[in-house]
Amino acid sequence: MQEFIEKDRKYIAQTYSRLPVVFKEGKGVILRDIEDKEYIDCIAGIAVLNLGHSHPRIVEAIADQASRLMHTSNLYYIENQISLAERLYKLSGGYRSFFCNSGAEAVESALKLTRKYSGRKEIIAMKNSFHGRTLGALSATGQEKYKRDFEPLLQWFKHIEYGSLTALEKAVSGDTGAVILEPIQGEGGIIVPPRDYLRGVREICEDKDVLLIFDEVQTGMGRVGELFAWQHFEVEPDIFTLAKALGSGLPIGAMLAKAEVMEAFKPGDHASTFGGNPFATRVAGETVDVLHDEKLIGASKRLGKYFMKRLEELKEKHRLVKEVRGRGMMIGLELNRSCLGIVNQGMKLGLLLNCIHDTTLRFTPPLVITEVQIDEVIDRLDTILGEIERKLPPANARGFPSEVE
Repeated sequence: MQEFIEKDRKYIAQTYSRLPVVFKEGKGVILRDIEDKEYIDCIAGIAVLNLGHSHPRIVEAIADQASRLMHTSNLYYIENQISLAERLYKLSGGYRSFFCNSGAEAVESALKLTRKYSGRKEIIAMKNSFHGRTLGALSATGQEKYKRDFEPLLQWFKHIEYGSLTALEKAVSGDTGAVILEPIQGEGGIIVPPRDYLRGVREICEDKDVLLIFDEVQTGMGRVGELFAWQHFEVEPDIFTLAKALGSGLPIGAMLAKAEVMEAFKPGDHASTFGGNPFATRVAGETVDVLHDEKLIGASKRLGKYFMKRLEELKEKHRLVKEVRGRGMMIGLELNRSCLGIVNQGMKLGLLLNCIHDTTLRFTPPLVITEVQIDEVIDRLDTILGEIERKLPPANARGFPSEVE
């Protein structure tokens, strides 16, 4: 392990704080490291592997397409790209697609389309949001920790409180071209919006003639119990973005817009060398088919409720647990202290966890996870929380250890 760490430091830009493990193979929800230790994966590559590791149909599609054709560029028509766009058009109810390679690129595409369509320069975004690390997406992001060393960023971004319709009403001006938000904030701590908030945002945008952009990079592709989160909330955006789980681990992003909005883009307005290549779009098409054929979107909703129920049981048992929140298989367990140490303890027990916003454990497991595996996750997490609480001072009258008041 130490050899990998040293070579990483020598040869790779140090932009990641990595955990001390190297994986060699995965199947379904299980990962195996180079020492043959197995782990239950509750992260799925950060909400990427919705079908699980090495799904046989994805493996077959990769092998078959790689043996036929991988890249031609968008100088030519691409059959797999057209097929995927047609699938998404029908599943979304009429949105056209622009394909790229990542979530940040999809957001950049949405921002450019907004400028071209509306002719206005201002974008309203949300505090506590995350949209990517390229300059446009970073300008839309509402967390200073990602931005402070890279200013000045793009002008004309205005950030307001997520969940406040009053703040949005006050913020919209004659210069506003669009409102961009995550239907459920991911990196911000799995924050589910108040009831009817998104519907209220939609109404304000319609009243003010402003575009509504949903960043579905993390929430999309069945993660929250519908193919797209906007379908769960029954609120249609003008533009939405996809990436992560769209390619089952291969780099692909998509910006989808209603036809009348997408028509603002003309040849030469935007482009991507690799975007929509035959290889990535073949695998993305297969991903969409597997989600449907194996009824994994319904499983996300059903098993997500079961997972949250089991986490609520932990909340009743452990004073460290503050709140359980989420939709489908996008779940946050907020604690009364930092969760960074819990991630490390989880690894020792063969459990891969992710700590976001310092105090929230994010659960985005593959949608193929079973109730038995969820129960095992709960048992291991119960052990970890119990060990921590035994070392804490006695609880005060409200049930919290004195150090986390």
